[in-house]
Amino acid sequence: MTDTLAPLILDFLEWLAPAPRSYGEVVEAWRTSCPRLTVWEDAADRGFVIRRRVPARGLCLDLTPLARRFLAEHGRSPVAVAPAS
Repeated sequence: MTDTLAPLILDFLEWLAPAPRSYGEVVEAWRTSCPRLTVWEDAADRGFVIRRRVPARGLCLDLTPLARRFLAEHGRSPVAVAPAS
């Protein structure tokens, strides 16, 4: 990935890596008024993010194995933490 969003996508994936985040939390933290900076949407389009329901949390976003490999290949931490039960 050589486009200008690559560093931001890496930052987003690293932020999301420890545990699934609620859809609302992602939108709140990563929304922008600039239509050219669609970081989390672009990450999803590239197959880095999945949407899934988590009990007691609702719709959440999580990383795919592809995203974890991508982070590791770019020297970022792809560490996952098991969600609290």
